[in-house]
Amino acid sequence: MECPFCAEKVKDEVLVCKHCSRDLRVVRPVLIEIEDIVSEIEKLRHEFDYVSTRLYRRQHPVRYFAIHSIAYVLIPTVLLVAAHIIITIVLNVSPLYLRIASVLIPLPFGLAIHVIQKVGIRGAAIVGVLTALLSVLCMLTVTGVNDGVPILPGPWIEWREVLEYSASIALAFVTGNILAILILQILANSMSQGDRPNPAAYRVARLLGPYAGEDQLRRRARIIQDLIRTAGPAMGILSTAAGSIYTGLKGMLGS
Repeated sequence: MECPFCAEKVKDEVLVCKHCSRDLRVVRPVLIEIEDIVSEIEKLRHEFDYVSTRLYRRQHPVRYFAIHSIAYVLIPTVLLVAAHIIITIVLNVSPLYLRIASVLIPLPFGLAIHVIQKVGIRGAAIVGVLTALLSVLCMLTVTGVNDGVPILPGPWIEWREVLEYSASIALAFVTGNILAILILQILANSMSQGDRPNPAAYRVARLLGPYAGEDQLRRRARIIQDLIRTAGPAMGILSTAAGSIYTGLKGMLGS
């Protein structure tokens, strides 16, 4: 809690500010109520953003999908194909750099599509797959024209490499999306510390041992609730990032 008189941080359960020695017994309930109101406003703002995005998509479907196709499919595809041309044709260096690019390039677009357009994991997965398929098809075309070979792979081992590369791009896109969700969630929690913990968090907080007063229990339950909220997205980031890196580097490291 922040002291309203000197703006210094103090514990939630203190009665007197240790910095300015002002009595906080009267103002503390008011501050907690204000924090709760700020938390509710933040939640309503996020809900309003999602509703506005859906409404715009329904009112202007052609414009919506055209803009998104250019921003989140065409641009990363152009960057990936450009990286392919520079690394494999112009510089003719190790394909490892291309594998790394397949992880790094889609990730910020997956992050931006959630921060800017409020697209969730399911939508990001669809866009990521489209980007991956288009990018890989363009790369195969460039390679086929440059080397004078068939565009589509022949043996299964070549098809497997194409599928692994496509999966790396798609998973990197989803990883960026989950990372955006986690970042926004952490920011929302840090801005609205007055959010009332749910009953399950209170039960877990009581099971952890003795506590000194309702304020300490409330703070403990809030921490537990924040950890639970961030655990899912954090695990999602780890799994999709690991999958993207593994599929991207599998062919280079050996299967």
